[in-house]
Order: sequence, then structure tokens, then C-alpha cells
Amino acid sequence: MTQDTDTDERTPIWRRYFFWGMPLAGILGAFAAGIIFWGGFNTAMEATNTEKFCISCHEMENFVYEEYKGTIHDVNRSGVGAVCADCHVPKDWTHKVIRKVKATRELYGKVMGTISTKEKFEEKRLHLAMNEWGRMKANDSRECRNCHDFESMMPEFQKPRARQQHLNAMEAGQTCIDCHKGIAHSDLRDRADEDYLEQLEAPRPEFVREIPAEYLASLERVTAKEEAEAQAKRDAETAEREQVQAQITAAVEAAVAEERAKAEAASAESGTETAAAPAGGADVAPGVDWSAVPGTDMTLFYPGQASFEWVQNGKQHGGARPLTKGGDACTTCHAAELEAIGSKIVAGGELEPTPIPGKRGTINATVQASYDDQNIYIRLQWPDAGHNPAPFVDGGKMDPDNQIKVAMMITGTGIELGEAVGCWASCHADNSYMPFDPGVEAIAANADVATQLEAVETITKYLSESRSDIEIRGRRGKPQGGWDQLKTPDEIAEYLANGTFLDLMRVYSDGSATNGYLLDRRVQNGGEIAASASLEAGLWTVVFSRPLEGGEGDVALEAGNTYTVGFAIHDDFAAARFHHVTLDTTLALDDPNAAINVVQN
Repeated sequence: MTQDTDTDERTPIWRRYFFWGMPLAGILGAFAAGIIFWGGFNTAMEATNTEKFCISCHEMENFVYEEYKGTIHDVNRSGVGAVCADCHVPKDWTHKVIRKVKATRELYGKVMGTISTKEKFEEKRLHLAMNEWGRMKANDSRECRNCHDFESMMPEFQKPRARQQHLNAMEAGQTCIDCHKGIAHSDLRDRADEDYLEQLEAPRPEFVREIPAEYLASLERVTAKEEAEAQAKRDAETAEREQVQAQITAAVEAAVAEERAKAEAASAESGTETAAAPAGGADVAPGVDWSAVPGTDMTLFYPGQASFEWVQNGKQHGGARPLTKGGDACTTCHAAELEAIGSKIVAGGELEPTPIPGKRGTINATVQASYDDQNIYIRLQWPDAGHNPAPFVDGGKMDPDNQIKVAMMITGTGIELGEAVGCWASCHADNSYMPFDPGVEAIAANADVATQLEAVETITKYLSESRSDIEIRGRRGKPQGGWDQLKTPDEIAEYLANGTFLDLMRVYSDGSATNGYLLDRRVQNGGEIAASASLEAGLWTVVFSRPLEGGEGDVALEAGNTYTVGFAIHDDFAAARFHHVTLDTTLALDDPNAAINVVQN
């Protein structure tokens, strides 16, 4: 008889249990091997993401890394730096692996010495940059958004221009790389083709974002804070101006009393009566009580050679797209930073190759406006700043006959970007003292155009509408502007008849004035205007008046309409472009919502 015994060897448990046909031991072994492989692979891949690895070849260390050092992504106030992989390698696993696979092509470039020398690298640089721009545009700047997120941005800690453009980006569907090229390396945007850039930087509907409530709340807080600060500054300036004005009034009254006493004494000796001298400016603004007219504080800044072409050229002006495509006005981005802009430009640089030492970057002025049944009356006041000689002019005074000149321009109808830029529409790159000033010989060589423009040595301001072609981009070495691409006299006359012009009024330091317009050139047509100008106690006061309806070349001013206006001040014997200007400003009759409210007298 056979007996079963417990001595029979039994199969181990890890070999007796199966999952999907595999023994438990095999599964555990595969799992362990997977962990080891995964850990090793991921460790090796992460090692290639370090800065040390990225600059281990001389191409990166000597060409690219040198540009990166010292930038905001290398060192900053918070101490949080970004290394190469933070900007060039996605964080999530899937896109990271895809990026690494594509990066293997760079090994081929290394072997072949594609950028082994500085010369080769510079030749290839734009191509490499465009590859990155295109990649980041396609993925909505994924790497940027690893650290920077629209939803986490607080306008309270941004400059006015930045907060506005980030708001525009969310609404229009822009992404980081559209604006932020060259932030860690040399900016090559000015070397790229304009058509390519326009296509690359175009908004995409899929990038449109809902504006976070936190962003809007922060924007409201900072706007209120800045307005309170601005109001406090205006109040202080108003108090100071009223004090100065009181001193001027007292001095004038004393002078009038002295003259009256002398006249009375003289008449007593001769036995005749002498009328008292009239108060200064009474013939310019009769019956206007300026103390009862509200004032508008304006900052006029120094623009240098920033032309109408310059502001529309994306390679030169970062705000070109918001202006020409987004519908923003100049004030949308720059209203709160005029002092910084003026101070930067006047000091010299790209926009001012011939700086005048000591020239101020901004002029803080106050404008008041009133009207009656017939006329509009404007009073402009600002502090004098002494004389700073222009080093490129004999005697230091560009216009020795006029210590100051004041211009006011009112935008007519049908002017390209007229409401957004105001009088900037007339400032071109080929005007006098501008980068593409044609010069006397070129003007003389175009006799027909020169005759029509009545131009001898210089080209005055003009509107683009008066030209058949305006070069904005300066492609293939073409000069910007279009002074010699003049339309026919009949076409220009039609523009004038239709109101497409800038109404121009100018007042000089001796109180004389001219009334005219800007279209194909600056025209003084003898239009009606009265003016006075005086410098008392360091304060300039200019008053001028013009009929509300006006005549040829005048924009008729009517209640219910809002007009875009601009002011320019040539102080310190300045001429041509060496003036200070306002950005687009609104003016209306009896409308407190306009920047300049013209109140009825």
C-alpha cells in the first residue's frame, strides 16, 4: 500500500501564482528593473538639464552663456534664477521627452561644427532664434508660464505700460514670446523679416484668456492709488502756481499804479487828462476771468527723433502692434511715464544723437480754456528753465529771435491714427533734423516737388495722406518717410476741403501769432488769431484766441464733439524737432470728461 508523505517537495509560492500568465516572481523582477531603469534614465536626463551640462561645450559657454550672465534671469532682487533648461525644456514628462528627442539633432550640429566658431554662430544665430520663437509660439510659451502666469500677475507691482499690455494680451490672445524676445540673449528681432514677425506675433484665438478677478481688483487698487498721488501732486503744483500768479498780479498792479501816478503827474503839469493803461492781454481774452476757469495739468516731454514711422515700426518701437493693430492710443501705455521717457531721450542715445547738455526732459504746464459766442480762448503757463546752449549751433541759440514758441494742433477728419497719436501724425523721419532729412541738395534735385512744397532747405511737417507712398519699415535700406512722393495739387485740395488736415496755431515770444494748417506742408494762411506772451517771475504765460468756426484750415469747434489736440513748446530758443510735446489729448466744449474742458465765459 502506498502512503502519501509530507516530504514531497512543493512548488514555491512565487512560482505557483500567476497574473495574466506571468509568475509573480517575473512581475516583481520586471517592476524592480523598471524602477532601476526609470531612475537611471530620469537621472541621466535631468543631468542634461543642468547649467553645468548645457555650457560644457565651448559654443554654449563662450557664445550664449556670456550673453546670459547678468540678465534678469541670471541675477535679480529675489535671488531666483533661471537656467537654460527652465526656458528651453518643458517641465512635464511627455513634452520633455519630445524636446529631448528633437534636441538630438544638436548633436549632429556639434559633430559637424555648425557653430564651432563665433563667425559661424553669428551667421546661424537668427535661424536658431527663429526656431525657438516658433516653438514657443506654438506651445503658448509653455516654458515661460512655468514661472510666469497671467493669473498670478498683480498690476500693483507692474509699470503702467506692462499692466496694460498684459491686459491686452489676455483679451486679444497674445503669448509671452510675442513681446519678450532677447530677454536672456541678444535681441535679434530687428534682423528678422517684418512679414515673418507680423505672422509670428499675430494673436491667436486659442490663447485668449479670461481676465482673473484678482487681476482686475489689483488694477482697480493701483489705479486709485496713482490717481490719488497724481491729484496730490496737482494740488501742490496748483497752490504753488497760484502763489506765483499772486506775486505776478501784485507786481503788475504795482507797475500799473506807478505808471498811472506818473501819467497823472504829467497830466497835472500839462493840464491834460491821460487814460490809464489797459491791463496786459485784455485784447486777447476780453472778459475772461482766468481764476474761475479750471486748469488742466499737462506733461510735455522731449521726443527726440521719434517719428510717425518710428512709432509704427515694430523693430524700433515695442508699442507698434498695440498702436496699429490693437487700437491703443499713445496715452494708453505712456501717460504715466512721460517724465522717465523724456529724461531718457534728452540725455542722448538712439533717439537723440545730438543731445543738448542741461536741457530738461519734461515741461509741466497748465492749460485753461474758455469760449463765448464767437471765440475760443486758450491760456498756457509753465515755468522757465534758463538757457542751455545747443552745442551744434553758433551762439547756442537755434532761434535767437524767439525764446519760446507755442503750437496747438487740432486733429481733423480722415487722418491715419489721428485720434490715437494726435499731432504725431505730422512728424516724419525726413523732416528737418530727423534721421532721413534729405538735405539741401536732394531737395534742389527734386525741383518740381520742392516748388510745390515751397521748400528750399528743409522739409516741414506733413500728413501721410498728402503722399502716395510712405516708407515705414525702411526695408532694403530705403529711407523712412515720403517727402518726395507728393500727390497732385488737386488731390491735396480735396483733402483740405474734406477736413483732412491738422489745424495749427502758433504763438511767438513777442506775442505775435500765426494761424494755418498742416497737410502737404506747414501753411500759414492768415487765419484770424490774437495772442500775447509774457515772462513774469520765472513763469511763462501765453494767451491766444481764435473764432470757434474759423476759416479755411480751421477745425470748427462745436458743443457735443470731442477733439484730439496736441501742444508743443519750443523753449530756450529751440527750433525744429528740439521741442517738448504732449501725447494725444482730448478737448471739448462744456464736457468735464474731456482732458481739457472748455467752459463758457
